[in-house]
Amino acid sequence: MGLLVMVVGLVLFLGAHVFTTRREARAQVIARLGEGTYKLVYTVVALAGLVLIVWGFADYRSGGWIQVWTPPKALKHINLALMLPAVIMVVAAYIRGRIYTVLKHPMLAGVKLWAFGHLLANGDLGGIILFGSILAWAVFDRISLKRRADAGGPPIPVGGVGNDVIAVVVGIVVYLALGFAFHPVVLGIPVIGG
Repeated sequence: MGLLVMVVGLVLFLGAHVFTTRREARAQVIARLGEGTYKLVYTVVALAGLVLIVWGFADYRSGGWIQVWTPPKALKHINLALMLPAVIMVVAAYIRGRIYTVLKHPMLAGVKLWAFGHLLANGDLGGIILFGSILAWAVFDRISLKRRADAGGPPIPVGGVGNDVIAVVVGIVVYLALGFAFHPVVLGIPVIGG
């Protein structure tokens, strides 16, 4: 049951995100509903999807675990190493500096790295579905950004190296919080020493 709930959540969450790449259809919906209503519906659908993903995955982990393959311990260490740059990339999407300029879409780069690392480290069916779908979506979204005429939007101010230093420091703090607090306390999955 947990896997089914998670898959429904993924369809809602990723479906909402994929819909935004369909610019003509999105523009038609905004014209019909108005921008405020569209954003509200989008947010509700995406949040409902996220809740179902978390709930379904937790239910799956607690009783319906299906092991497909057993990743070597080295892959778990590689995942742990990949998470630091992934987190820094996500932070750099908001604290914009040279990292942002070089990567162009650091949020998507960070999500791809996060999903790829977790795909390497998890050999169960639920993990493969969860992380594989998010990785596929992030790759699709990056490709769609290259093809969208309106992908650039208005220019957003980008800082210099100082912002990169802040992004790296904040990224390290978030990385440590995820490894030592979020994963073991909230998810019940020890990352370091587990």
